[in-house]
Amino acid sequence: MAAEDDDALFVLTAVLLTPAQFPSVLGDDYPEACARLGLEPYAEGYGLVLGQDGSGARWTVATDDVTLVACAIAAWDCGMEYDLSPSDRSVAAALPGWPLNVAVSAPGVPAPHDPAPDPEVDGGRAALVPPDTEQWGPAQRRLGADEIALQWAVWREQVDDDVDFVEAGESPNPSVKRVLEEVREYVHTPPPPGRVRSAFASGEARTLRADGPGWSMVARTDDIAFLLLDDEPGEVLPVGRGAELPGLLEALDGMALRPAA
Repeated sequence: MAAEDDDALFVLTAVLLTPAQFPSVLGDDYPEACARLGLEPYAEGYGLVLGQDGSGARWTVATDDVTLVACAIAAWDCGMEYDLSPSDRSVAAALPGWPLNVAVSAPGVPAPHDPAPDPEVDGGRAALVPPDTEQWGPAQRRLGADEIALQWAVWREQVDDDVDFVEAGESPNPSVKRVLEEVREYVHTPPPPGRVRSAFASGEARTLRADGPGWSMVARTDDIAFLLLDDEPGEVLPVGRGAELPGLLEALDGMALRPAA
């Protein structure tokens, strides 16, 4: 959006907020991420446009034109320009603040700052702020899982090939035992949307991501899994394939949500 006055928006970045693809730092699942922004968890999802108005204030615009935002992100990723201008009728909410860290700012306007509460514009709600990732906790744990998924080969090289799958009832770590039991339960009782997601990996494999209360799991369908736990600060726990993990990952992949593209 071209910014010609204080009501227009300088677009800085955008992300998708859908059941299959959302910033995991915001929550363990899609409804939790939506709740953090005060949005209804509609199945179609949203595009989130982050920018500054003419006064420099931070704003997050939630649009139901998910395709428009997805096209913009794809173009930007390829180094192409794309005018991301959601129509007024597609705007589901204009929220003060940013829910994510944004490292850039708009040129020619004051430095980024939260707008003053305005009941007529935003109902007087507090400005959105990024989750605290300075201390180990759910947000940092989920970011850690994101990093493992992005840098799988690097993390995989640090693990010996003879790591055994941790069988329920035999685990030396009761937290690991609990997590594996909860993961298995997902296969029988589907969790909230977004708790289990599947993304492209090399070859014919898929990268699986599962989250739950106090834990995150990253795995490849042709390889091992890694667990991160709230009660094991900074630790990454490998789970070898063994006899059971391949079938469990296949079952998870069968029920997992996948990005549209």
